[in-house]
Amino acid sequence: MRRRIRRLSSLILLAQVAILGATMLIGFVLFAVTARANLTSDYQDRAADIAQTFAEMPAVQNCLSSGGSACDSDVQQLATATEQRTGAAYVVVIDMDRVRHSHPNPALIGKKVSEEVVARDGKVHRGTDIGSTGTTANARVPVFDGTTSTVIGEVSVGIRESSVAAELLGQLPIYATWIVLAFAIGTAASFGLAALLKRRTFGLELDEIARLLQEREATLHGIREGVIAIDPAGRITVVNDEAQRLLRLPEGARGRRLDDVLAASPIREALTGTTAVKDAIAVTDSGVLVLNRMPVTLAGRPHGAVLTLQDRTEVTGLTQELDGERSFAESIRAQQHEFSNRMHAVAGLLELGRTEEALQYLNEIRGTSADLDRTLRTHVGAPMIVGLLLGKAAEANERGIDLVIAPETDLGSAPDRLPALVTILGNLIDNAFDALADSPAPRRVTVAIVETAEALTVRVSDNGPGVPDGSVPRIFESGYSTKRGSLARHGGLGLSLVHTTASRLGGTVSVASDGGAAFTVVIPRAGGAAVPASELVEGPGTPGTTAAQGGLR
Repeated sequence: MRRRIRRLSSLILLAQVAILGATMLIGFVLFAVTARANLTSDYQDRAADIAQTFAEMPAVQNCLSSGGSACDSDVQQLATATEQRTGAAYVVVIDMDRVRHSHPNPALIGKKVSEEVVARDGKVHRGTDIGSTGTTANARVPVFDGTTSTVIGEVSVGIRESSVAAELLGQLPIYATWIVLAFAIGTAASFGLAALLKRRTFGLELDEIARLLQEREATLHGIREGVIAIDPAGRITVVNDEAQRLLRLPEGARGRRLDDVLAASPIREALTGTTAVKDAIAVTDSGVLVLNRMPVTLAGRPHGAVLTLQDRTEVTGLTQELDGERSFAESIRAQQHEFSNRMHAVAGLLELGRTEEALQYLNEIRGTSADLDRTLRTHVGAPMIVGLLLGKAAEANERGIDLVIAPETDLGSAPDRLPALVTILGNLIDNAFDALADSPAPRRVTVAIVETAEALTVRVSDNGPGVPDGSVPRIFESGYSTKRGSLARHGGLGLSLVHTTASRLGGTVSVASDGGAAFTVVIPRAGGAAVPASELVEGPGTPGTTAAQGGLR
């Protein structure tokens, strides 16, 4: 079985050589046919010149005018001499009665020809004659009377076709040499073109190129990452379905500039820049994206850039929920630690036999816990938020901070976006605790949660050093922090999570410095108004600021 040729350069070379060879062969044949026709025409003209000269001889004219046969020998001698001198195959003289007066075969002299005298019209007739002497280039010329200028006969001269063929064969090698040379030059050019195409395709063969195209399309449209390739002019050359979904690009975006299909935003600034962008976080109306922009350089020249986009909305949401749960767990841990300390104190008093003092201490703890529980249940109806604030109160007591619940606090039992509220409240309180780490006593954090029919408002303020003026525009950026010392390694995430969570829900975050830092988050309600916590608790409870030993006031 013959091995199939699969190399791209070989296929191109063979195809071009085959086309070139077929073209050259057809051209050579057409040239030979044309040259043969031209040579035949030239020999017919030559025969016509010989016949014209012979017809103008006085001996020929006088012989035909006399109408006798006595002069046939003279005409035959002239014809034979002309044949020898010019190389003609025959010179035949015919009168108007179709009688031959000369012929290469003397036996035919005086005999009539079968066809009519074609030159009786007084014109020269050229053609190819197939007669007793073979195929010839023939010319028939009228013979005129010298006195009356009437046609008295014709002279027929023929030159053998073998002479035409011999001259043609003499010319063909020269033209064949030119054709072979042109074929060689064309073959060399085809080889160079095939090599150039192979370099342009990086040495890949046809099946490899097809397979790469299939793999590229399958990869681009099969991955869950958005991919966009742009050329040096900023036009989109490659875009997959995920990129169109994440950026909400219109149909037919390929071939257009990225500036024209993407609305003005920080995302467009990052994607259309000239520098590399690595793992940049961007918040959109539909979620959180991670952007990467890698410029491409080939042979030292810029070749555009490749952009990738990852949808981190779900991961960010889980991170926020995990952070809220972590904050809640830390609060429970602090509360458990405080409880253990109190139990150790009671146990010590009992071992010393100071029962009255132990009883008094327990009464104080019970009163504090009761006041704290009643206050939170009066103002906050959501159990998860109550537990979070109880834990934060215990942590505040450990750190020597007063945690104050503002009198305007009013939250229902099932508030909108509870996981987001846990994330926002926990991170703001933790941020306030860290801000007071180096502040002198008294240290105070005030929390207000107000739920209305239109929005949910969270306000956390402290009496610490506040936010530096130069840091206000950047405090919500991921990784940016004003913390120093041991707290620095934990900074740069809490406020970014708060801002991202609020932005996703269509809310706003603001910060003010008034004897400390005050952060206010406003989130619009998604459903109807909830029942305030003050309407769910029966029994006495005067709205106001309630003090709780251990940091809750």
